[in-house]
Amino acid sequence: MKILNVVGARPNFMKMAPLMRVLREDSSFQCILIHTGQHYDTKMSDVFFHDLDLPEPDIHLNAGAGSHARQTADIMVRFEKVVEEQQPDLVVVVGDVNSTLACSVTASKMHVPVAHVEAGLRSFDRTMPEEINRVVTDAVSDVLFTTERSGNRNLLNEGKRPDQIHFVGNVMIDSLKFALERMDEQPVLRRYDLEERGYAVVTLHRPSNVDDPRNLHTVISMLDMLQQRLRTVFPIHPRSLKMMEAFGYGEPLRRMANLIVSEPMGYMEFLSLVRKSRLVVTDSGGLQEETTCMGIPCLTMRSNTERPVTIEQGTNVLVGLDKRLLADQLEQILNDQFKKGSVPELWDGHAASRIVNVLKTMES
Repeated sequence: MKILNVVGARPNFMKMAPLMRVLREDSSFQCILIHTGQHYDTKMSDVFFHDLDLPEPDIHLNAGAGSHARQTADIMVRFEKVVEEQQPDLVVVVGDVNSTLACSVTASKMHVPVAHVEAGLRSFDRTMPEEINRVVTDAVSDVLFTTERSGNRNLLNEGKRPDQIHFVGNVMIDSLKFALERMDEQPVLRRYDLEERGYAVVTLHRPSNVDDPRNLHTVISMLDMLQQRLRTVFPIHPRSLKMMEAFGYGEPLRRMANLIVSEPMGYMEFLSLVRKSRLVVTDSGGLQEETTCMGIPCLTMRSNTERPVTIEQGTNVLVGLDKRLLADQLEQILNDQFKKGSVPELWDGHAASRIVNVLKTMES
């Protein structure tokens, strides 16, 4: 079976790496790794290939940045040529970024079956670009691999057949376990003079939080409150930094004495930082899952999540842009009264193997 495996942005790399490792161990698959170029700089892309032991892409589309429409269209045009040349039996897409949408729609229109890894997740918030990407990708996909039971229910409610849906667990956790087993103690705590469990980690990049000046004002206020209570490390996304500077919040950030603003970190370095932290404040989807698996309290600055299992079973709590709620949850964490959580079903590091077992039945 000839498979085109598509990645484009850093969340994709963590999801594709374990699948590529298992696929390349099986001679019945011919795997071609496509990098669309959606994330194209060293800190957002190249370092992740090294940290995850992900092979160099076989084909690079070099699509680069742009508006949602321009970037998606550029990827579609370039990917169409690859599909014409390669004549694959299957296209595998992961996650919910623009590359996922672009390549799944292109393959489907060219009558190439599509498999979506991390299917069925729903925030039910169509203002999120990722939600549009998830819904459309699932609509055109032929094989759907889910990370939690809610995904199965969502797909069935949207008219997918039961035989198309496979609950396999979470490849993101495959990568997490792969990294933790191989991780040397990173010097990140020494570099920033941090004490284990003595600091918070913050990541922010959602347009709803950083593109709206009123929301961003609230975000900065919440960040200030957090850093007054606990040393805080903020590896800042390039786009978030750009928006904060544009709205005049660069200098207020630099004046926060207990806040450490750093450049984006590699996967291993960032995981080491999170694993030793007291808590995480984020608007990321994947980090909700990683903190749940590591047992680290996670306060999510969103009003919804497409990963409800991280709330129902895990260590995640939605705080939105409610400064008082953030303060209340922080108090519980600092007083060791926060919920403990548990690791969800099939988040055991073997999701990629289950996916490949399903693909082998397709081949036969």
